[in-house]
Amino acid sequence: MEKSVFIAGDGCRIAYRLDGPAEAPVLLLSNSLGTDMGMWAPQMDAWTRDFRVLRYDSRGHGASASPAGAYSIDRLGRDAVELLDALGLAAVHFCGLSKGGMVGQWLAHRAPERLRGLVLANTSAYMGPPSGWQARIEGVLADGMAPLADASLGRWFTPGFPATNPGAVAPIRAMLLANDPAGYAGCCAAIRDMDQRPTAGLNHSRTLIIAGSEDPSTTIADAEFLQNQARDARLHILPAAHLSNVECPADFAAAVAGFLT
Repeated sequence: MEKSVFIAGDGCRIAYRLDGPAEAPVLLLSNSLGTDMGMWAPQMDAWTRDFRVLRYDSRGHGASASPAGAYSIDRLGRDAVELLDALGLAAVHFCGLSKGGMVGQWLAHRAPERLRGLVLANTSAYMGPPSGWQARIEGVLADGMAPLADASLGRWFTPGFPATNPGAVAPIRAMLLANDPAGYAGCCAAIRDMDQRPTAGLNHSRTLIIAGSEDPSTTIADAEFLQNQARDARLHILPAAHLSNVECPADFAAAVAGFLT
């Protein structure tokens, strides 16, 4: 996979790539914690028919750099804005899942002029308690990614899905294990310190919220909060756990494309 690179305002190298017709509207995708831009592979064939798809590896993930120390949702959001600036893109459609959806929430109140349409998938305005994230940070810095893998996959997919769909799960497991522990920990700190509940009512963008009926991490109640706070939001529930785009690839692709087009 050929990726290009830009340098964020603080000097961090961020990897990205563009696919799809050059004249089509741009759809910016933001990955979840523990994955890279490859998590969107199940949707690419469908979305590149209608969109110029812009994917990037969040700092700390994939081919992007992993600066040491804690990151913040503000920094992750500015990475997205600076990517658009680097490519000369005034406004785009945005779809983010989990941590990517947290970036989308930040954009909705900090840079709404950059959004044409917003999709927030399997995400939440707050994921406490902070002590749980701190324990995860300390664990990954001490022991690496391997101890996290099975527990993460257990939350990300419904029981039985990995056994019946090994070809879908294997690349996700590989992404998880390939993470630089410092980068993963940095993004955990951003979620640990995040509370976007007070600003959720400032989302005036036309929004689609996607939730998984079996998601233990970002629940339907979390999605309903975002829907109720936003000015113009609809909720779409898929029969999936946390990585709903992997578990329900065609339905996820159709819901997003139908909403944005």
